[in-house]
Amino acid sequence: MSTPGDPPSPTSPRPARHPGGGVGRVTGLGEQASLQHAISHDLRAPLRVVEGFTRILKEDYGTQLDAQANQHLDRVLAAAERMNAMVDAMLAQAHLSCTPLERRAVDVSALAREVAREQMGVLNGSGQIELVVAEGLTAQADPGLLRRVLENLIGNALKYSAKVAAPQVNVGIVAGTDPNVFFVRDNGAGFDMEHANKLFGMFQRLHSAKDFPGSGVGLAAVQHIVRRHGGRIWAEAQLGQGACFFFTLDASRHHQRRTRR
Repeated sequence: MSTPGDPPSPTSPRPARHPGGGVGRVTGLGEQASLQHAISHDLRAPLRVVEGFTRILKEDYGTQLDAQANQHLDRVLAAAERMNAMVDAMLAQAHLSCTPLERRAVDVSALAREVAREQMGVLNGSGQIELVVAEGLTAQADPGLLRRVLENLIGNALKYSAKVAAPQVNVGIVAGTDPNVFFVRDNGAGFDMEHANKLFGMFQRLHSAKDFPGSGVGLAAVQHIVRRHGGRIWAEAQLGQGACFFFTLDASRHHQRRTRR
């Protein structure tokens, strides 16, 4: 595969500071466990009641109701299904905070190609996509969590570029950056930068679900993983011209030296 040229020099806001480990982390894990229990049980219980009784009403009395009434019941069931999916997404997000982070040397180039092959294997017309992954990309990161980052970013790049005539997806690194700034770039739908502040929010979407299906939680998970590594993530895009997501996986060497003093 050929080596992509560097994208425009990225600019980003300064990352927010996050508290370290110790007692605070133990307390935080306890709160996460309580939150997961509340979501899994307390939130699902009334949802099951709504879904269950609506289904009974439709099955037992659907033939006695007119078409409009049945449509209303279908909408309730569809909304309950969406809510269940949102609950699953919230549980997955909470689980990320409890997953141990184990850094090791990762061949990012090989991982990106593997992820892309898996993603392209389930896409119609994936043979038309030009995928370019730079050689020699490496990082000290948690392999499993980094895979999730690439699955989301590459998956989004493939999805949002699928409707253009000649879709292109590039994975690379910005030269001369400290720490290394990785990027995933596509030439697809892009987005209006005025709405960039919504990118990493839970259940926030910048495109219609009819045009581009999705839950609106993937980028929130990506940001969480990147921040757990001490890094940051941001994006630059133009509507109809594609998007480029940049991320780091640790603080700059200058920041690390200052922190150790």
